[in-house]
Amino acid sequence: MTDHLSEHYKAIIESVGEDIHRDGLLDTPKRAAKAMQFLTKGYSQSLEEIVNGAVFESDISEMVVIKDIELYSMCEHHMLPFIGKCHIGYIPDGKVLGLSKFARIVDMFARRLQIQENMTKQIADAIIEATGAKGVAVVIEAKHMCMMMRGVEKQNSSMTSSVMLGMMRDNQPSRDEFLQFVRN
Repeated sequence: MTDHLSEHYKAIIESVGEDIHRDGLLDTPKRAAKAMQFLTKGYSQSLEEIVNGAVFESDISEMVVIKDIELYSMCEHHMLPFIGKCHIGYIPDGKVLGLSKFARIVDMFARRLQIQENMTKQIADAIIEATGAKGVAVVIEAKHMCMMMRGVEKQNSSMTSSVMLGMMRDNQPSRDEFLQFVRN
C-alpha cells in the first residue's frame, strides 16, 4: 500500500510544480505515504481490539472524568490537521474501563478522516458500548488548520463540540458536575 500511496504523492508534488528529483524531495513521496498510513491507522482498528478485555467489575457509581486527552486528526474536507483535547466523563453501571483505553479510543477515531462533530459522537457511543455506562459525556476542543491556514485564516479560532448520552444528558446535576470538572 505504501508504494501505491507513494506514487500518488509523487504525482501531487509534480502537479504543484516541484521537481520530484530535487535532493530534498527524493524520498518525500515515500515518507508522506508512511505518514498518511499512520495518520489514518484508525481504519484498521476496532473497539474490541482497543479495549482488549480491559473492562473491570466495580461498585463505583459516581462520575469518572478523564481530561485533556490530546488528539490529532485530519479534516475530511481538506485533509488538513485539527489538533485539540478531549474530555470524557462517564457514570459506571457495574463496570469501569482501563484508563489508557480512553486515550486509545480517542486515537482510533482521531486517526481517520473526520469532522469533529462526528468524532465526538463516535467516542461517546464507543464508551457506552464498551462499558454499558449509565451516562457518557464527551467534549472536544480543537483548532482546525483548514480554518487557520487557508480560507478565512483565523489564527485564534477554535471549535468545541459535545455529546451527552444517558444520565449525562437527562440528569441536569450530572451534566453540570461534568461541565464543572471540564472547566477547572
